[in-house]
Amino acid sequence: MDTLYITHPDCGLHNMGSWHPESPDRIDAIHDQLVASGVLDFLVQAIPDPVSDEHILRVHTPEHLNHIKNNAPVEGTYSIDADTIMTTHTLAAARVAAGAGVLAVDRLMQGSHKTAFCSVRPPGHHAEPDAAMGFCFFNNIAIAAAYALEVYDLKRVAIIDFDVHHGNGTERAFANDPRVMMCSFYQHPLYPDRHVENPGANMVNVPVPAGTRGSDLSQIVTNQWMPKLSQFQPQMIFISAGFDAHREDEISQLRMVEDDYAWITSQLVDLAEQTANGRIVSMLEGGYSLSALGRSVLAHIRALSKL
Repeated sequence: MDTLYITHPDCGLHNMGSWHPESPDRIDAIHDQLVASGVLDFLVQAIPDPVSDEHILRVHTPEHLNHIKNNAPVEGTYSIDADTIMTTHTLAAARVAAGAGVLAVDRLMQGSHKTAFCSVRPPGHHAEPDAAMGFCFFNNIAIAAAYALEVYDLKRVAIIDFDVHHGNGTERAFANDPRVMMCSFYQHPLYPDRHVENPGANMVNVPVPAGTRGSDLSQIVTNQWMPKLSQFQPQMIFISAGFDAHREDEISQLRMVEDDYAWITSQLVDLAEQTANGRIVSMLEGGYSLSALGRSVLAHIRALSKL
């Protein structure tokens, strides 16, 4: 079964400014790599519907949702913080970005695909239940995971976050929820510098120092993630796929390369085949060096698809 590739034109309209690293060019860089490599021909493309309020409210408070809706500008911009800025297109983009995860869950649970990659923005993993932050408005991966748990009555899902920044919003959404296991590594200290100590019992979130290489991160995956995940036996795996830990990305100081992303993905594909009927939903988070982002996503999708 071919990998599902989900994106939406609205994701390219949200533009926080030419100076901002989280730019529409990110989606184009991914698309260009997939076209140039020929991999796009092996993917099944789909366009998501905007996510409903009902799905958002499984993760976010009504106050947060109303804050985003009520401050969506008719013209100009509205700044939630210095780096998280709403434009006239932001709410629409955020709704289809979250909707992509819901569509992916539906397609995988219906059996038409085993894996999906959602090339969407704005990203989501910093969005907390009651706050937008860190370029994120709605927590896309958390909304998708909550949907799978409640609508399809799954008992166990895993969320893997290999973005260079801590997925603080996802951790807050699911801390101590026995249905969810979250595994991540992230550079520390680095934004958002939260929740490093005393995580929930279901969290395997590992801070690492600047300069950490892919070989060291693979040891974390092998020795800390995989034993816990194998014991947990997830019925679906979700990936917050950030590629800003790449050595070419100036936003951080980790030293990953494309082969590292491919290797981690292959480990998760093997696990999914053992416990989850192969089901993996991957959603784009960070990654701001455009060339490195495109190459890394290509490696990730090749591993998801076994191409």
